[in-house]
Amino acid sequence: MESDLHCHTKLSDGSTTIDELIFLAKNKNVNTISVTDCDTFAGSVRAQIFGKKYGIEVIPGVEITAFDYQRNKSAHLLCYACEYPNRLEGLFKKIRDIRKKSSVIMLQKVIRMYPISPDMVLKRAQGSTNLFKAHVMHALVDAGYASSFYGNLYQKLFKKGSGLALVKSDYPEVRDVLKQIHSAGGVSVLAHPGFHENYDLLEELACLGLCGVEVWHPRNKEFSEKQIIDIAKKYNLIKVGGSDFRGMYMEKPNPIATCTTPKNQLNIIKGRVVKKKNAV
Repeated sequence: MESDLHCHTKLSDGSTTIDELIFLAKNKNVNTISVTDCDTFAGSVRAQIFGKKYGIEVIPGVEITAFDYQRNKSAHLLCYACEYPNRLEGLFKKIRDIRKKSSVIMLQKVIRMYPISPDMVLKRAQGSTNLFKAHVMHALVDAGYASSFYGNLYQKLFKKGSGLALVKSDYPEVRDVLKQIHSAGGVSVLAHPGFHENYDLLEELACLGLCGVEVWHPRNKEFSEKQIIDIAKKYNLIKVGGSDFRGMYMEKPNPIATCTTPKNQLNIIKGRVVKKKNAV
């Protein structure tokens, strides 16, 4: 039995509902998952209800959008089993407001270039807590302007540094986000550093109390896994694996359990949660 601790649903930038995700996990013999929608705990309770129905353990989670301003790189943090989730709601609102403002401008730029309507995009985003690039691309694919979500048109519009519709978003500083996760009693994990090349940041955050790092991820760059494992061993970090499942909103086919978390590492996360409960 396997554990996938990085999954997204329609509540953020995934294409499947929570119940569909749980069903897919059940049929893939995944016994533990974490629904880590972007900047929201909105699906945690519902996921746990469906998880009980199908015999799947659901660890409450979230992926928090942040930025490393010292190195000018995106840096996302996963937070698991948050003891006081309400303490993060102010942070989530701030991030969602930033994304919403940027998304409106982004959509205006796209509409000037391609005659799709805002309603087309909003329909694809129905059920989500915000508007994401995937929803815009979904509308463009349905309108016949692209044959895939992450092909040439995506690069033209949203490629880092040169995308014609790209809008800079000033997301919260990653070190501050780490502090807020710990203040809320969450287990902090640096998400996919192999994708964003956050190796120096990983060591820095480890010295600031980071609990773990996502080692196994489908978008790791070549040789990054070994580098991440070496850093994790150096600082005794929890080693997490997840598919970053988003359904059809992925560059390459990426079903649930593409990458997983070893049982001994999952037990460390559970152990920390039990320890906190016993300390109350």
